[in-house]
Amino acid sequence: MSADSNLQSEDRFLCSICLDVFTDPVTTSCGHNFCKKCITQYWDVHERCQCPLCKETFNSRPQLKINTFISEMVAQFRREAQQKASSSSSEQQAAKPGEIPCDVCTEDKQETTEKQAEGVIKDLEQEISELMERSSEVEQLSHSEDHLHLLQSFSSLKAALCTKDWTEVRVRPPSYEETVGRAVETLRKDMKKLFEAELKRVQQYAVDVTLDPDTANPDLILSDDGKQVKYGDVKKKLPDNPERFSQCVCVLGEQSFSSGRFYFEVQVKGKTKWSLGVATESISRKGKIRLSPQNGLWTVCLRNGNKYKACAVSLQSGPEKVGVFVDYEEGLVSFYDVDAAALIYSFTGCSFTQKLHPYLNPCNNDDGKNAAPLLITPINLILCEDRLD
Repeated sequence: MSADSNLQSEDRFLCSICLDVFTDPVTTSCGHNFCKKCITQYWDVHERCQCPLCKETFNSRPQLKINTFISEMVAQFRREAQQKASSSSSEQQAAKPGEIPCDVCTEDKQETTEKQAEGVIKDLEQEISELMERSSEVEQLSHSEDHLHLLQSFSSLKAALCTKDWTEVRVRPPSYEETVGRAVETLRKDMKKLFEAELKRVQQYAVDVTLDPDTANPDLILSDDGKQVKYGDVKKKLPDNPERFSQCVCVLGEQSFSSGRFYFEVQVKGKTKWSLGVATESISRKGKIRLSPQNGLWTVCLRNGNKYKACAVSLQSGPEKVGVFVDYEEGLVSFYDVDAAALIYSFTGCSFTQKLHPYLNPCNNDDGKNAAPLLITPINLILCEDRLD
């Protein structure tokens, strides 16, 4: 293998300050990597605490933690290099006592070995580069306050991890596959922590939602406090006022929202069918209703006990409590599995021009299998009254 090839493979693991392979690598909030000692000494001798590469300035010196992911990659790279050197030396000494190795055969074997090694390193570089890039993206996202950007970026990261078959890595030794597996698992844990923090952020916009009995279908039973709704066995005789749903077994929240951000949670545990989300004030109250943004409804649904949908998109999540977050100006409606702190689905690019109401549909009883109510659960956060119209 040529010296140029060796240098190229090693460049990915070099600290830009000492120009040597990383020792105790750390990652700054801007996503760049350095030896811990190098960046610490760099900040000690400079007035400003900034990144040597992108020149981003930090108001206070960041607390640096060893990036275990990059440490593993560097250690693996060093082991690969040592094994290749050992293997090359062993082949040169493979001739038996008294035998003289053929120069042509030895040269052919050496060339074949070098080509195989180059392929291994290219594969190794590609996988490590992808994982290092994802690791830096997660680190940067953790500082984002932009909900839409975070959700879009998270979806991209999740898709990349899910579509990549990390078990089909064609490099040796086998320990590399274990290293990549550990790195992927670390990334997944970091992404889960990121979404736990995101869920806490949106929960700060919690509002107190109560159900509006004037909109409830006559087949529905509402609790006295307006927090629960379920399908009843007997159709009640109620006035058919313009606000009431006549055919669809649903109900709206009393509160309406025409600006800002708001969030509420609904327990769906024990149900085989349900729909929930938000609806425009002008939604049709009579006859059948098709759940779609074009008809003024942004919802997720459960049907037949295990089929989740958001419009025509099939979902895999099975939540017991669903969080609904709306950013009116951003045109964003997101649904969360609260207990798992995971995103279920997001509608983006929505254009809201009317007041929005919480929308709940417990569906029919399904021969007693779906008798559990939809329950609006409390969130122990301060209610911001200025978000209510």
